[in-house]
Amino acid sequence: MTGPSPVPPHPGVTIESDETVWNGRFALQRIKFRQRRFDGDISGLRTWELWRRGRAAALLPYDPVTDTVVLIEQFRLPALAAGVDPVMVEVPAGLCDADEDPATTLLREAEEEVGLLPRRLLPIGDYLLSPGGCDERVALYVGEVTAPPADAAGIVGTAGLAAEHEDIRIRLWPAERAIEDALTGAFGNVVTTVALLWLAARRDWLRREWGAA
Repeated sequence: MTGPSPVPPHPGVTIESDETVWNGRFALQRIKFRQRRFDGDISGLRTWELWRRGRAAALLPYDPVTDTVVLIEQFRLPALAAGVDPVMVEVPAGLCDADEDPATTLLREAEEEVGLLPRRLLPIGDYLLSPGGCDERVALYVGEVTAPPADAAGIVGTAGLAAEHEDIRIRLWPAERAIEDALTGAFGNVVTTVALLWLAARRDWLRREWGAA
């Protein structure tokens, strides 16, 4: 198994040592380095553990006609370890394959996780999820979809890859309610929250742009 790619060079940063301490699905490196401080001096030797997860992509599926979003719920072990509700409300998302364009990734994940392919995509932003210890960077988009039928509770059904033992519940949310929950901090998932706060700021414009208002 090949190791992780090296940390790219950067002015004012000197890598003193780079050790791969775990090389499973995602590598863990122990890196010793020095960097130029804001006052111009060179820092003392610093040691960081760096978890290498790489690129990811996420999609907020939005139906501008019915003004609804399609979100998913699934169990997350790290959330349980953090002491929060392990059933998280999320947007469809996934890790990019090697050299894969994030837009390609999110189309695959949207089809697998909610059974939808967006007609149009609009980039929202590109974000580091945990810059204190992980290089995972997610490209976030909003996509135009037609909301599928749901029951009185908004539940569409379940999805997920059987080979990966995924257990995903698909649910429709009125955009106004989802935005209000995001504003009150009801969602522990940061990508979901960012996507909905973006929608709160751009919803009227987006509905006009997509011909629904």
